Amino acid sequence: MTRFLRALLKKQEKLFSGKLERLYPLHEAGDTFWFTPGDVTKNPSHVRDALDLKRTMIVVVVALAGCIFMACYNTGYQANLAIASGAAALDNWRTSLMATTGLPFDGASFLACFVHGALYYLPVLIVTLAVGGLWEALFAVVRRHEINEGFLVTWMLFPLILPPTVPLWQVALGITFGVVVGKEVFGGTGYNILNPALVARAFVFFAYPAQLSGDTVWIAAETSTDGVSGATWLAQAALEGQAAIDMGVTWWQAFIGLVPGSMGETSALACLLGAFLLVFTGVGSWRIVASVAFGTIATASLLNAVGSTTNPFFDVPFWWHFVLGGWAFGTVYMATEPVTSPGTNSGRVIYGFLIGVLAVLIRVVNPAYPEGMMLAILFMNVFAPVIDHFAIVANVKRRQARYANIN
Repeated sequence: MTRFLRALLKKQEKLFSGKLERLYPLHEAGDTFWFTPGDVTKNPSHVRDALDLKRTMIVVVVALAGCIFMACYNTGYQANLAIASGAAALDNWRTSLMATTGLPFDGASFLACFVHGALYYLPVLIVTLAVGGLWEALFAVVRRHEINEGFLVTWMLFPLILPPTVPLWQVALGITFGVVVGKEVFGGTGYNILNPALVARAFVFFAYPAQLSGDTVWIAAETSTDGVSGATWLAQAALEGQAAIDMGVTWWQAFIGLVPGSMGETSALACLLGAFLLVFTGVGSWRIVASVAFGTIATASLLNAVGSTTNPFFDVPFWWHFVLGGWAFGTVYMATEPVTSPGTNSGRVIYGFLIGVLAVLIRVVNPAYPEGMMLAILFMNVFAPVIDHFAIVANVKRRQARYANIN
């Protein structure tokens, strides 16, 4: 099978050396997806890093496996809990699903939750690939360069940071803005100063705030006749503080991810497993992850000590910040992106620490917008080159002082 596919792709390559030359990036993308490029270095040999762009992106996708699993399972789990409030609605839903799939579904079963959640997650994923991939291919053809693997990660990240009931046309608009304005106008993968997935999320959030942050968007339960109010526990904490959390879920439930929220952001456990893989392979920086956590601990502890009689969110401890909202997902998969984060070790520490500080400040001091991780990362993306500049200047000065000749 492998030889047949290799021969077929090689045969088709001839078609893209003539009239279809402008479309060669499309052929090259499919060829390099399945096989390693056959080109070799013709000049004198030199050292190459084994962790190239393709391997880096594949590692990130593998690290996202746990979040993708939770995007399907928890979305269906939350929907089934809401539907179960009406026995008749649950029976109708189960009967309809059994008739459609031919599989035996129980309203509380793992399979029922997973499949139900996948019915919301997969359309968002497909629209993201179709629209975003179209823009990637168009820019590659116009610029006459290959389609790189950068979009692979954006394609996987964007659906995970959206609520389950987001309209598909908004998904198309968001990924268009993220790819075109967030990346391609800067020159493509490797040249963007902002995380494309976060740019897409920010665009949709500020353009259509009601559909992205309203109470009813976090639980996919349109089949419930009475409707469902599904505010996230982060939003509840912003309004009522620790009391709302204590009356809702346990810390362990929030850590596992069995709470309402964006489809792939709810499970800190899944993000932690992904963090281990990224750090172990060298794709993600442990300095950024650790400094974000330290900045969060320091700022949350300071606000706990200060307290507030009007804002109950001041009393929420740092360990709850870790498991609520998109803190874990943003720290592991967004803040550590190599392109938009600093390249110096000292710069990464400063960068991560300020993300942790800003995320807590936006969450707590501005209760009208309880999720501050997205804005904190985007803001620090802009300042990453500045941080690197001063880190390099400081390193140069230290070396000059260390090796200065005394006349």
